[in-house]
Amino acid sequence: MIDATYLPSVNACLNSLSALLLVAGYLAVKSGRTRRHRNFMIAALGSSALFLTSYLVYHYQIGSKPYEGTGILRTVYFSILLTHTVLATALLPLVLVTVFRAFKGRYASHRRIARWTLPIWFYVSVTGVVIYAMLYGI
Repeated sequence: MIDATYLPSVNACLNSLSALLLVAGYLAVKSGRTRRHRNFMIAALGSSALFLTSYLVYHYQIGSKPYEGTGILRTVYFSILLTHTVLATALLPLVLVTVFRAFKGRYASHRRIARWTLPIWFYVSVTGVVIYAMLYGI
């Protein structure tokens, strides 16, 4: 077993990187730079895959950290956590379908689903960092 105590920080960094790569990919495609868009999105996919692996290793070895906040912050935390968890569950199949359509050159159907996938993926990445900050007091 590896020392998994540092993985929450790694996970927050990977989520931040994913969010930045998603924005860069979006800006690239909006400016007509499709090759750059593809590269940014592949990098975001890689960063998110590393995050998921690290997240699973951490929770397998250590488990969950309870939120210790009280009052309105507790309500805010669990509201963010609930939406994050629900959307993260839906995200994996959305990303896989979106990537598959692009890989197959089905760009019109890729764009239709990417309009949903991108904001959800971005939200999940950003709220992952927010959850980390609230849990660990960063």
